[in-house]
Amino acid sequence: MPALKPNSPISLKSLLPHAQFVGDDDIFVTHATERSDLVSPGALFAAIPGTRRNGEEFAREAVLSGAEALLLSHELPDLPVVQCVVPDVRRAFALLCDALAGHPSQTLKLAGVTGTNGKTTTTWLIRSILRAAGHQTGVLGTIEYADGARRERAGLTTPDSQILSNWLASMIAAGTTHAAMELSSHALDQGRACGTELDVAIVTNVTQDHFDYHHNFESYLAAKCRIVEHLKPDGVLVLNADDPGSSTIARRVGVGDQIVTFGIDHEADVTATILRETTAGTQFVLGCGEGAESLLIPMIGRHNVANALAAAAAAHHFGVPLKTIALGIELLLAVPGRLERVDAGQPFDVFVDFAHTEDALRRCVTNLRQLCSKRVIVVFGAGGDRDRSKRPKMAQAVLGADLIVVTSDNPRTEEPQRIIEDILAGFAPSFPPLHVEPDRKAAIAWTLAEANAGDCVLIAGKGHETEQIIGTQRFPFDDREVVREAWRDIDRSGLRRSEVAPTA
Repeated sequence: MPALKPNSPISLKSLLPHAQFVGDDDIFVTHATERSDLVSPGALFAAIPGTRRNGEEFAREAVLSGAEALLLSHELPDLPVVQCVVPDVRRAFALLCDALAGHPSQTLKLAGVTGTNGKTTTTWLIRSILRAAGHQTGVLGTIEYADGARRERAGLTTPDSQILSNWLASMIAAGTTHAAMELSSHALDQGRACGTELDVAIVTNVTQDHFDYHHNFESYLAAKCRIVEHLKPDGVLVLNADDPGSSTIARRVGVGDQIVTFGIDHEADVTATILRETTAGTQFVLGCGEGAESLLIPMIGRHNVANALAAAAAAHHFGVPLKTIALGIELLLAVPGRLERVDAGQPFDVFVDFAHTEDALRRCVTNLRQLCSKRVIVVFGAGGDRDRSKRPKMAQAVLGADLIVVTSDNPRTEEPQRIIEDILAGFAPSFPPLHVEPDRKAAIAWTLAEANAGDCVLIAGKGHETEQIIGTQRFPFDDREVVREAWRDIDRSGLRRSEVAPTA
């Protein structure tokens, strides 16, 4: 991503009034970067601390490449350039990136979505509704970055500050008026989006995740609460009335008169009455204000109805009529890797889902259990180099299934067998319907050969992802394509494991 270049220089003294300056009493910035390999003559280099390397290690390289100013947490006296010293370089750099981009969120109508689960689906629903209302809409999130005219595959759920600011500015340049973006707990905690202002801040739900980073639930919840810091003065905070964490958030953030609620089971401003659920979709009545609309969506599960309510609350704040909100929700046929149906001609349902937390897995299994006429079969694993404490809890979350297949997810630098053992610790020793296969491709093939007509197969964990991370390498791997390929092989052979007669 190239360095940002504004129309006029940005005064760091004005932008960061509490900063200390070395070598001059102010720095006027026209372009900046946090990557030493992208430094161009006259640039400011931001020495951001990383998880593995500190940006200050690259400061000398940046100066040799032409950087005329440094943004860092303490003075480097051996480098003869102007320096701006701040307590939090990452947040300061985010503010600078936003300023260099022309404060794009002040022009856009922007909804930000955080939560343990449902962020991607909610942002896609918001985009679908706003498009139905005739608004060109951008999106930034786990699957893609799109400015309304072009799109590209996403890197992080919430991009780094410079990429984020560039995309928001690109939206305005493309004529986009509205946008929806995901805000991860990491991004909120690190201040990656400092300077970005939201018209709508949504918290879908808060359950355990990312404890490898946040260490405990209190820290994780505190990070989610920080989304309120991004609200515009007339913005609204949208909370899930069915989620226990919402009352805690509401007490903490101090914006009571700006809170809008959504819910299925509890009284709320935006509600749903579910009429019918099948593996083909969900019919429900959407209630908002004084109006109500009946709609049928091709997505399954109560959690997706909740996501639709959150999106409806955002759209309502943007002034979209209820009939258009309902139409926009119905127009979104699928979100990649979110209970995405894979039809390879098999006589049973196969769904691929990104569920990789205890809560998300439990919701998927519960929904399929209610809808499936025969067995529910779940294939799942857990990510390596991530929160180990959630692994046995993930096992508990799938106990409603009739057959469980434990495999690898993205093992990264951990031994796959160790991850599997952590998961297996969550099952009772006598739990019988369990199959272990560390090779994910083989596990999926085994499961498809085992399934019978009328069964529901859930392949969880990777969703839309098209790579598997083993060690430090990335290998092509798409659960959906693996299903299609495996079923072709099974269908070609003309014999499934479930059809093999037992031998004496």
